[in-house]
Amino acid sequence: MTASPPPSGSTPGSGAPRTCYRHTDRETGVSCTRCGKPICPDCMVEASVGFQCPSCVSEGNRKVRSARTTFGGKVVDKPYVTWTILVMMVGGFVLQLGTSDPIGQARLSPLTELFSMWGFGVVEYGEWYRLITGAFLHAGVFHLLFNGYAMFILGPQLERWLGHGRFLALWFLGALAGSVLTLLATPAQGSVGASGAIFALFGAVFVIGRRLRLDTRMIMVLLALNLGITFLVPNISWTAHIGGLVGGLLIGAVFAYLPGRDAGAGRRTMVHALLLAAFAVLLVVLTLVAPRLWMTFLV
Repeated sequence: MTASPPPSGSTPGSGAPRTCYRHTDRETGVSCTRCGKPICPDCMVEASVGFQCPSCVSEGNRKVRSARTTFGGKVVDKPYVTWTILVMMVGGFVLQLGTSDPIGQARLSPLTELFSMWGFGVVEYGEWYRLITGAFLHAGVFHLLFNGYAMFILGPQLERWLGHGRFLALWFLGALAGSVLTLLATPAQGSVGASGAIFALFGAVFVIGRRLRLDTRMIMVLLALNLGITFLVPNISWTAHIGGLVGGLLIGAVFAYLPGRDAGAGRRTMVHALLLAAFAVLLVVLTLVAPRLWMTFLV
């Protein structure tokens, strides 16, 4: 009777050299302390006792819960969402310049005309994209620098508090809230800028800072100054600022206080997702009923 050849990684005394279970051409005398498989130097992962194989390390990592922030988001190493939005804001402005009138700026660039926030365009022509695309366009260099600097200051800290997903939802819904109030109150007015989202960040920083018992006096001063500029300087969309601020305060309160300190990460995420979805639905409903509201309050 013919005997079958010994398997790779056979045990001592079997008459065959022990080889790594992943690299069968390499002999070894070291075994994984968890599963006992032979491992070569390239496969050794140092453990508290001895070495483990890559398979056992991966299995152990899957069972370890990822670290969470106080508000339920995954711990953030770098604020990638903030950086991405900043790049998109700058990119949008560069595209505006590239499509501007070569003779001068007596008229809006075609890009601005197509993608700025314009209430009648949203409702009458079904151009819903204007509710968010206008946030990536700006009226000039100083407008971009102001919003970009505020994003650079507030964004990284908020993203580390909330995690990537919650921070992106805050920015997006804040911009949307500002656009919806603009649509309801000044439908014939065109506007551009990320101010709605920026004011949402201000509102969320204030609420979350209070929840963490931080000194929020500086945020209050900045808010007061920006609100003063909103109503004292002409040609500023006060609706985008107020809509974004209200949205940021509400969303910040959801993140900071719901569903309670003792809730697990899974339940917290579910509650936050449901409430954010409800807020988004409210904004959609307000957009759909806008013509009736115009007839009631603006005529």
